[in-house]
Amino acid sequence: MGRELVVLGAAFLLAGLLARVARRVGLPIIPVFIAAGMLVGPNTPGPVLIRHPEDLELLAAFGLIFLLFYLGLEFSLDDITSGGSRLLATAAVYLGLNIGGGLALGFAIGWGAEEALVIAGITGISSSAIVTKLLIELHRLDNPETKLILGIIVIEDLFLALYLAALSPILGGADSAGEAALLFAEGFAFLVVLFLVARYGTGIVGRVIGGADDEILTVLFVGFVLVIAGAAAELGVSDAIGAFMAGVVIAGTVAASRVERLVLPLRDAFGAIFFFAFGLSIDPGDFRSVWQPALAAIAVSMVLAILAGFAAARINGLDRQAAVNISCSVLARGEFAVILATLAAAAGLDERLVPFVGIYVLALAVASPILAANSTRLARLGPQRRRGR
Repeated sequence: MGRELVVLGAAFLLAGLLARVARRVGLPIIPVFIAAGMLVGPNTPGPVLIRHPEDLELLAAFGLIFLLFYLGLEFSLDDITSGGSRLLATAAVYLGLNIGGGLALGFAIGWGAEEALVIAGITGISSSAIVTKLLIELHRLDNPETKLILGIIVIEDLFLALYLAALSPILGGADSAGEAALLFAEGFAFLVVLFLVARYGTGIVGRVIGGADDEILTVLFVGFVLVIAGAAAELGVSDAIGAFMAGVVIAGTVAASRVERLVLPLRDAFGAIFFFAFGLSIDPGDFRSVWQPALAAIAVSMVLAILAGFAAARINGLDRQAAVNISCSVLARGEFAVILATLAAAAGLDERLVPFVGIYVLALAVASPILAANSTRLARLGPQRRRGR
């Protein structure tokens, strides 16, 4: 136990010290946490701090859960549903462009039809964790486009259940199409229940987790979010969207502001471990065989992110700056791509998918925060629309 504690403490210290340097030179800290994991992981030369990345699996899951829970606290149910048909149209355009583009790219690479379907999912879905961290780190939670970005992320996560159900015969998650459909129906029903609780049951939830003592309140809301996230994962919905919905439910209670204050240290500490653990899983030695298709995927995703961002802004009546903010934020890829690549490897699909995802995710995990942090400058590039009198 002593060695494990030393290793975990060293991981926190390394990530924090590198992040301090990054902050001083104006770099976003998300790719720094990932790079820290790569530096001391089992797949790079030099000292190996953690030889088995799966040893941090539970702590990394806490990081994802608290990131999404905090974001759910920031938005009420009305914030999510106010988009209406415009939000659905925006998400449809985004998913159509990225899933369709990823599918075409997958077939063009020529690794097989099953692999093409996996690549479509890898390139089509943004990273909820990285996008969430960006919105928080860049202080954009009050921006007009942030509600739209949030809505896209929520619909993406809902779409994941359907997409994973469709891929279950390939990835081995279900024995038949009927079983896959049943799993999807269970997950969808669970989300509907959470929406109803957020709309009508916040008073009951508030009485369950509430209290004058901050210590007891912390224990109760952590228990609540972990139960909801775990139940969501068991029913085929991502634990991330379960945690997000737990935040939405608590956002409607009288204890919301206190919970938001108390969860901040948990969000920051475990969020760092989430990205650190992701870096541990990357093996740079496998990059040589897949760098060309990976670069093609990166280029396609950047172009599609720009098209989707400006289309989203136009549908919702937002300006050029908002369009650039959307494009740079939703460009990030991360946890879902890694999960899907892992499932594909376990199912015996082309082994090149894993290093392909390593290059693709690392590049966009670095590019998205840097571009988002400089989105104001990027919005000034290109021709500007003239204003009439």
